[in-house]
Amino acid sequence: MSAVVVLACTALSFNSWAKDDTAHSPQAGGRTYAQNYKDMVLAECIATAYKNDLKAAQDAGSSASALLDWTYYDMEQDPRAGKPLIDRFLARDYHNPLVESEVKGVRFDLLKCLDLYHSKELDSQVKKLVIKLDHTYRQDNPPKTN
Repeated sequence: MSAVVVLACTALSFNSWAKDDTAHSPQAGGRTYAQNYKDMVLAECIATAYKNDLKAAQDAGSSASALLDWTYYDMEQDPRAGKPLIDRFLARDYHNPLVESEVKGVRFDLLKCLDLYHSKELDSQVKKLVIKLDHTYRQDNPPKTN
């Protein structure tokens, strides 16, 4: 998670990406704040799950930081609201005897993060924290005309 904190400053530079260059910039500016919140929690989950893989954790953490720029939620109410959900889902003990007989120590962390992403718990959190659920960054921040 420290990658998210350390790289939070990079989100500011992503602001210019939220324009219309779809081939060379993230598409988050065109997705709803609700969707971006869910994407941010997914990225944080992946960063947490793969914290021992520096490149994966850094990339996921950077992505989560960037998504902060394109979502609108009540950080004062609970700035780390996704963290307990992430921890709870990653603590799940998924088993698959067929896979475990061939791959020792498999944890299914990505599957856990995907289950979190599609969970009723995360949907409930989105409804509780995200402001203007159906609005997008581009809708609320149209390009300035000279």
